[in-house]
Amino acid sequence: MPKRTLTDILFILFLRLVAISCFCLGLQYWAMLVGYSLAGAGRFDLLSLPWKVAATSLAVLFPVAALGLWLTVSWGPVLWVLAAGGQILMYGMLPETFGANRLIVLLHGVVALLYLVFRLVLWLENRRHRRQVSVDLP
Repeated sequence: MPKRTLTDILFILFLRLVAISCFCLGLQYWAMLVGYSLAGAGRFDLLSLPWKVAATSLAVLFPVAALGLWLTVSWGPVLWVLAAGGQILMYGMLPETFGANRLIVLLHGVVALLYLVFRLVLWLENRRHRRQVSVDLP
């Protein structure tokens, strides 16, 4: 079993922090849908059709994405992209329906950028490591 590098450890820590935030977002949507938060004003039966579709989708996607990110499996970031893309679409491109929330759009952008930077650094480390152990036989 190869020894983990510092970048690997930091990347796993990053994924787990994103997983915790995804789980919290999923819980917020569930709390809204069952009437626990917003003084019951966000209950499923009281929502408009766009909110019903968005809230139920995100209430399922965020916790499942959190599980995938926590386990560091390949489908975790894919589901996070779907959930984050849904929120970016909601709050960034359809503010007249869902309201504007620039903070959530900015935070998803920062997380996506950090993820890409980590993947690039890990790819460069892996490439350098492969180059060091390759042997050219005559």
